[in-house]
Amino acid sequence: MAAISPHPPPIAACSGPNRRRSAGVPLLAVALPRRLPPGLAVSSRLYSSKRPNGSLESSSGDGGDELHHAPKLPARPRRGAAVFVALPADAVVGATGRVARRKTMVASFMALAAAGVEGIAVECWWGIVERAGPGVYDWAGYLDLVAMAKQYGLKVRAIMAFHQCGSSPGDPCWVPLPQWVLEEMDKEPDIAYCDRFGRRNKEYISLGCDTIPLLKGRSPIQAYSDFMRSFRDTFKDFLGVIITEVQIGMGPAGELRYPSCPSEKLMHPDIVPELGEFQCYDKYMLASLNACARNVGMREWGYGGPLGASSLLQNPEETSFFRSDGSWNTPYGQFFLEWYSGMLFLHGERLCMTSNVIFWRTGVNVSAKVAGIHWHYATSSHPSELTAGYYNTLIRDGYLPIAQMFARYNMALCCTCFDLQDAEEQSNLMSSPEGFLRRLVYAARMCNLPLTGENSVARLDDTSLNQVIRSSRLYAGGDYETSLSFNYVRMNRNLFDPHNWNRFTKFVRQMSDARTFQARLDFRRNEACLSMKSVKSAAEEVGRTRAYL
Repeated sequence: MAAISPHPPPIAACSGPNRRRSAGVPLLAVALPRRLPPGLAVSSRLYSSKRPNGSLESSSGDGGDELHHAPKLPARPRRGAAVFVALPADAVVGATGRVARRKTMVASFMALAAAGVEGIAVECWWGIVERAGPGVYDWAGYLDLVAMAKQYGLKVRAIMAFHQCGSSPGDPCWVPLPQWVLEEMDKEPDIAYCDRFGRRNKEYISLGCDTIPLLKGRSPIQAYSDFMRSFRDTFKDFLGVIITEVQIGMGPAGELRYPSCPSEKLMHPDIVPELGEFQCYDKYMLASLNACARNVGMREWGYGGPLGASSLLQNPEETSFFRSDGSWNTPYGQFFLEWYSGMLFLHGERLCMTSNVIFWRTGVNVSAKVAGIHWHYATSSHPSELTAGYYNTLIRDGYLPIAQMFARYNMALCCTCFDLQDAEEQSNLMSSPEGFLRRLVYAARMCNLPLTGENSVARLDDTSLNQVIRSSRLYAGGDYETSLSFNYVRMNRNLFDPHNWNRFTKFVRQMSDARTFQARLDFRRNEACLSMKSVKSAAEEVGRTRAYL
C-alpha cells in the first residue's frame, strides 16, 4: 500500500511563473497566510466592515481589537470528559427572537444539572439574530438562555450558526439565512453554491465570494466578523465564566465543508449514500479555478469540475473519475482536488484568523467542526469526502492539514461519528465510520488539539452510548494528556423517557470519571451511583420535563 502523504493542501490563490514538474504533474503555486513575527499584531478590522485604524501594531498595547496568536490552552487536569447537551434547534423562535417553551426549558435545565451534565450547546442563528437588517442584532432570547444556564450552574457552548436550518419552510424547524441576504441572492444568484446541473444551494454563502462586498456593502467574511464581534460585546460579562466555548460555523450544518449533498440527507443514515456533487460552478468559484489553470499553463482545466464524476447515487467504481484507477489520481485530478480543497482550506483559515482576533483575551475557547463523511471511506478515492472538500484518499491524509491549521490558531476540533460502528453499516460495505474517526482522532492527537465528540444519531440505547465511550478512548486512553468533551445532539422528549434517562445519567457519570479512560481498567466494579438526593431531584425534574416538545 502506498504511504499516506500528510502534506497540507495548497491554497487556491495561485501565483508565480507557469511551470510543470518533470514528471508531468503541474506545480500549483500557493500562498499561505504568513504568521506574524513575535511582538506584532494585526488589527482585527482585517475583516470588519468598519474603518481600519492601522495594519501593524505593537502587541504591547491594551490588546483591545488586535490580533495576537493566543497562548497554548493550559493543560487540563487529569479527569474525565465533560458532557454537554445540544438544545433543540428552535430553542429560540425566529419570528420573535425569544426562548421557546420557557417553562419546560427551565425544567430541562434543572434535570440536566442534577444529572451532572457540564452544560448546554446552542446555535446562535444568523437568520434570527440579524433578521431585522444588516448590522441590527437582537440577542434577547440568547441572553435569556445564558442567564437561565447560569442560574442552574450550567456552562454554555455558543455556536455561531451562519447556515440555514432545515430544507424548506414547511420543516418543523426552519431557520433560513437572513431575509436581506436572500434578497441579495435573488439579485446575484452566484452568491449561492452551484453544481454542474445549475442547481443552487442556499444553505450557506459560496466561499468563492468570501471577500467580495456583495452584502449591502460588506463581504460575507465581514458580515460574519461583525456578527461575532456583536456577540462578544453583548455577552462580555459571561465570557470565560458561563460561556466557555464558541464554535465558529464554517459551512453547511456549521461544518467546514461544501454542500456536496443537502445537509438534511446527511442526518439520515438509512438514506442511500451519495457521491455528492462538486460545488464549483458559481461564477466566483469558476473564476478562481480558471485563474489557477492558466497559472499552471493548462487553460483547458479551468472550465468546471471533473468529467466522469457521474451521478449522485452511482457506484464509484462505475465512474471514470472516482473508480480505483480513475482520473482522481492523475495530474488533472490532483490539480483540481488541490484547488477545490484549497479553497475550502482558505475559507477556514480566514475564519480562524478572524475569530482569533475577536475572542482574544476573552477567556473562551474557540472551536470548529469537521463533517463525519464516512460512507465511501473504504474505497480508494473516498468520493463523498472529495466532493465535500476533504482531499482524503487511500494515499493521502486530508485531515491532518486541517488539524494543523486549527492548531496554529489554538482552536479545538469538533467531529461526529462517536456513536457509530462499522458493523452497523452492513448495507454499505464501503462505509467505515470507525476508520474515519481513527484518522481524525490521530490528526487531533498529532497536533495536540482539544477534541469534542458528537453523536451522529439521536439514540440512547446501550450499544450507542457504549460506542461513544470506546470512541472517546481513542483520544483519551492511557497516559496521554487530553482535553476531551462530548456534545450529545440533541435534547428532545425521548431523552427524558425514564429508561433513556437512566441510561443517559449512567453515561454522564462514566464519561465524567477519569478512570473510564485509564488503560485496562475494569471500571464496572467502581461505578458510582447518583446519591439518593440527586436521584430524587433528577426524577422530579424529569417528570416535569417529559412534556418537552
